Amino acid sequence: MPFGGPGGVLLDRWLTRAGFPPNYLRTGVYLTALTRCFPGKARSGKGDRAPSPTELALCRPWLDAEFSLIDPKVVLLVGGMAIRAFLGNQPLSECVGTRYAQDGRVWLPLPHPSGVSRWLNDSAHQAQVDRALAHLVALREEYAEPSPQRGS
Repeated sequence: MPFGGPGGVLLDRWLTRAGFPPNYLRTGVYLTALTRCFPGKARSGKGDRAPSPTELALCRPWLDAEFSLIDPKVVLLVGGMAIRAFLGNQPLSECVGTRYAQDGRVWLPLPHPSGVSRWLNDSAHQAQVDRALAHLVALREEYAEPSPQRGS
């Protein structure tokens, strides 16, 4: 299950802070990945092994097909690998907290919520996550379905 551990708890907490109901990560979000197979554990024993460029390329047609079928208006790019795959090679400190309009979608970069990542330990980076979540609040409100009128 993607984001099945503490990282998923943090990611769901971020969604809740953006105004989504608790457990929205499991009930209201379409989750996908850059690859279809678990790459295995990292040699260091900390976290998972990053997929190779060849593995990413082999799986890209499936990811592109998912995007064609689902046609999301907003895509959360969680982690540097996802950000690089769609926005190019840029540091988290330059893109988290910024929203991008491209290919008819809004792309919102977020850091990976894994405990292995130390990026979130910096208060300036936490402020960038806050800015990203503020963008997510605005996007949620922008794309919210209008509620039915009572008594009409």
